[in-house]
Amino acid sequence: MDPYPEPLSIENDHPSLSLDEVTVDRLIQHVLDEEDASPVHISVVLSDHDTVRRLNVAYLDHDYNTDVLSFSMRDDDASDAVEGEVYVDLDTAQERHEEFDTSFEREAYRYVVHGVLHLIGYDDGTEEGQDAMRALEDQYLDAVLS
Repeated sequence: MDPYPEPLSIENDHPSLSLDEVTVDRLIQHVLDEEDASPVHISVVLSDHDTVRRLNVAYLDHDYNTDVLSFSMRDDDASDAVEGEVYVDLDTAQERHEEFDTSFEREAYRYVVHGVLHLIGYDDGTEEGQDAMRALEDQYLDAVLS
């Protein structure tokens, strides 16, 4: 029996902010299709500062707020199978969207795409990696949200 009934689960765990789950699903499916990646299971949790910061401290030893955390559960980095969890901090999107001259929703959707790209294997540890991920985020957001 398959351990996951669906390849994607989306949970809104924020007390007052949310995203359209159909759009989140479409966006993730688009990214996976364009990247030729096969989802085993991706869990997306739309959450708040407290939850994301607690995870950031517990798993990365970083005691600060962050926009998105991704936890890959792939056994084989060479595989195109994607399995993992993405935690999106909707509070950060709400606080920072004006800084980037965008809407709360688009900023939060960017975090979703960013998290999925990490699960696929992208790394933003260098300036080149950051630039590549930003370009892909823009490309995928424009394709689905326009």
